[in-house]
Amino acid sequence: MKITTRIQLSLMMFLEFFIWGGWFVTLGTYLKSLPGTTDIQVGIAFGTQALGAIIAPFIIGLIADRFFPAQRILAVLHLAGAGLLYYASTRPDFEGIYPLILIYMILFMPTLALVNAVSFKQISSPEKEFAYIRVFGTIGWIIAGLIIGWLAWEKNGTLINTFRLAAISSLVLGLFSFTLPNTPPPKAGTKASFREIIGLDAIGLLKDKNFLIFFVCSILICIPLAFYYQETNIFLNELKVEGAAGKMSMGQMSEMIFMFLMPLFFTRFGVKKMLLFGMGAWVIRYLLFGFGDAGSGMWMLYIGIILHGICYDFFFVTGQIYTDERAGERIRSSAQGMITLATYGVGMLIGFWFAGFIAEKYSLGQDVHNWKNIWLIPAGIAFVVLLIFIILFKDPRKKEIAAPKTQ
Repeated sequence: MKITTRIQLSLMMFLEFFIWGGWFVTLGTYLKSLPGTTDIQVGIAFGTQALGAIIAPFIIGLIADRFFPAQRILAVLHLAGAGLLYYASTRPDFEGIYPLILIYMILFMPTLALVNAVSFKQISSPEKEFAYIRVFGTIGWIIAGLIIGWLAWEKNGTLINTFRLAAISSLVLGLFSFTLPNTPPPKAGTKASFREIIGLDAIGLLKDKNFLIFFVCSILICIPLAFYYQETNIFLNELKVEGAAGKMSMGQMSEMIFMFLMPLFFTRFGVKKMLLFGMGAWVIRYLLFGFGDAGSGMWMLYIGIILHGICYDFFFVTGQIYTDERAGERIRSSAQGMITLATYGVGMLIGFWFAGFIAEKYSLGQDVHNWKNIWLIPAGIAFVVLLIFIILFKDPRKKEIAAPKTQ
């Protein structure tokens, strides 16, 4: 790959996740600052990500894969997204901002697949090269959080600027995308089938009891996952933690480190133990959040955030690898599509709405919650999922996987 192409792809990844991390992490805190916004409404707003994930396969399967080059669709979606984010910054209430966020996420979620498609088209060895391009996305998310913390937008009550920052970045990426290497539609001239788009071609994998248990547990573990994305920034700001968004970026730093260490862990522990470690980390994280505070217990909050690398990489990345290994070449894409739709779509949608309900239940007034009770609930859910997996998942194939593949 040419060095100029590598730079282009790395910058594309950086901007893609800089945009997302630049406004989504602090969305709950911003919405709670608007008059009359409830915790349930915050959950509904975060649920737009899951709705976008459910709709994304149709945009990719019906349009991107068959009619237009990926880089041009990426450009158009981000240019439209820039306008939506900027317009959202002018709306002073939940009723005004929600429809804009919903439309934006329907347009944004397909871009996650598009940046991967553009990258994979240009690299000859995805297993060796993709991680070094994708890591710039994680760096982008980290930088976005550090900027928000450095500028003290949370403390100063000026989080509206996150929408403007993301809008400008989206405009830049939209224009930049027109310069990206050409990525023609891979299925031009073919007919789209509903089964293929939503991954039903891989439904037969669920006949395997072990894969079925993994599939169900993957959906269920997304419920506590949603609590983290939705409530953590609100939680830290309510505890008056300085630069909460910046401190949360330590989770992505941890994720980046563990991503590169995963081949070593795979060799040593194998798939089942990796999945167990991932689920167990969710239990520990929420217990730390429940009993930690911004004073002498601040170390608990730091560890809870840093555990994100194990929580995410050990379960979700391992799950992608396990799915890839079980599916085989013929239905590999359908299998990944099915698991993504089930987790980031259905599982996260349930999780965001449920987290909003729980936060509302334990609200003690304006900007005051019983956080211990809130965090014990996702800890309990993760623990139950862990037990189900320990008891029922017995992988009869002891085949080791040498190295992870990122998606």
